[in-house]
Amino acid sequence: MTRPTIVGLTGSIGMGKSTVAAMFERAGVPVFDADAHVRAMQGPGGELVEEIEAAFPGATGQDGVLRDRLGEMVFGNAPALARLEAIVHPAVARRRERFLIEHAGAPLVVFDIPLLFEKGGHEQVDTVVVVSAPASVQRARVLARPGMTPEKFGRILALQVADEEKRERADHVIDTGVPLVETEKAVRELAARLGLAQK
Repeated sequence: MTRPTIVGLTGSIGMGKSTVAAMFERAGVPVFDADAHVRAMQGPGGELVEEIEAAFPGATGQDGVLRDRLGEMVFGNAPALARLEAIVHPAVARRRERFLIEHAGAPLVVFDIPLLFEKGGHEQVDTVVVVSAPASVQRARVLARPGMTPEKFGRILALQVADEEKRERADHVIDTGVPLVETEKAVRELAARLGLAQK
């Protein structure tokens, strides 16, 4: 049975990965957004809320998982983080399998996975696309976010594979440090190339 070519889309914080994912969607490529599925499963009435509350008492409320509170419970605590991942990752994998079945006829699909290299997800995709921009552009974008500080930014970067290494390990790099129209053109050309490669 043929299946779509699976593109793993990743990039460090502030590199424009969500923007590029939307560009792939506009080009007609189905996109599985891992973070969006996690938010849905942790939101009001989400399927993981009860299990997370049982493992981390006080981490949920009427609106589902209180992400900041849960973050405080697991940040810098490897056993707690492993416990959370043991709840979340299998649930995401089940949704990803359903997504693949739904789009079995597509030539190409994108898995939008922030920590693709960090969590070993690059081994489950056919080709890796890294979204990148100059460090100065990245820093300006991230520090413009509400509640972000240089210290918090530094902590997040320390948990991620460096952009330079991601670029080296990528099969394709999409530059978001250029005007959006140029980035979108590059995305459409890559989607066409990868889609044709499957035929």
